[in-house]
Amino acid sequence: MKLLFDCLASPIGDLLIVSDGTCVCGIEFGSELDHLIPHLRRRYGAFGWIQAADPVGATSCLRAYFAGEVHALDAVRVDCGGTPFQGRVWTALRQIPAGATISYGELARRIGSPTAVRAVGLANGSNPVPVIVPCHRVIGAGGSLTGYGGGLDRKSWLLAHEGVLLRGLRVSENNAVRLAPKQ
Repeated sequence: MKLLFDCLASPIGDLLIVSDGTCVCGIEFGSELDHLIPHLRRRYGAFGWIQAADPVGATSCLRAYFAGEVHALDAVRVDCGGTPFQGRVWTALRQIPAGATISYGELARRIGSPTAVRAVGLANGSNPVPVIVPCHRVIGAGGSLTGYGGGLDRKSWLLAHEGVLLRGLRVSENNAVRLAPKQ
């Protein structure tokens, strides 16, 4: 199996975009592949890499998203693999519109498993296609900014980029979004 990849410099750092030729199957922050490679091996077995410009149009859509077209990712085809439960969580994530957030509890209710909040959190955290499958739109029950595989600075930037205002965020003079220090 040969997987296609492209790299994109973005406002939240470099992104490695991986496609199987029909869908996006992975995105990794930076050049570290510690999280993505094991997922891809479980899914595809042995595979090789081929650099490709704009695989399945994903790089162009991500560029448009970062340029301000926050709905540009809605039509990007993804195939995350995973278990049936993870698939339900990841499908539900794509239904959260840009500019909106929901809690882990609400996400659990939406997939028909209202008591599976922790399992939903684990599935959310193992999303292999961050940004396009918007796990950053899930926040704590009280509106708090909670963990994100790419780091809270990236999560807060993505939410602010989409127009979400959260408690505890501040914007610096250069429009960088950072977590405000606890008082």
